[in-house]
Amino acid sequence: MTEISPEGATPAPAPQNTFKRFLLDILETVGLAVVLFLAINAISARVRVDGYSMRPTLENGEFVLVNRLAYKFGQPERGDIVVFRSLNAPEDLIKRVIGLPGETVRVEAGQLYVNETRLDEPYIAAPPYYAGTWSVPEGYLFVLGDNRNDSSDSHSWGLLPIENVVGKAVLVYWPFSDFMVIQHERAALAAP
Repeated sequence: MTEISPEGATPAPAPQNTFKRFLLDILETVGLAVVLFLAINAISARVRVDGYSMRPTLENGEFVLVNRLAYKFGQPERGDIVVFRSLNAPEDLIKRVIGLPGETVRVEAGQLYVNETRLDEPYIAAPPYYAGTWSVPEGYLFVLGDNRNDSSDSHSWGLLPIENVVGKAVLVYWPFSDFMVIQHERAALAAP
């Protein structure tokens, strides 16, 4: 028996065209996912905190989202938490910016001074036991872990070239119970 379609009705699409459309939809979806993945990785990084050098601000095992574009249009500021390519280790490190280009950093009797003005640091675990003076030339930063006495940082291995900075830490996203936007407390210079 032959079916007769009513006038003006469009015939059902051929099965081959439906399958081609399905494959095209899959390719478009995969292509979009790849583009999004590459774009997200170009502007951000994900870093696992390994160790206790940033306690109490960041804990061992937390995962941090890093803004790779933060310093493409500006410079690091005192108090920023930055991720950078290590000078001595294969993995990236995370520390707080203390000294900026052109400044002198001094640690004496548990107090930190920048250009002879005491730095107020409510975020540190304990005052540092070490002492020293460091001059920060152009193109470099002086970085310290918030856990001053359990951190390998500028006080032990020297100054950080700004070109090694990967980006600015912006939030803790895992474990979800520790989720927080990282407050970039500006380490305040106390009045002399």
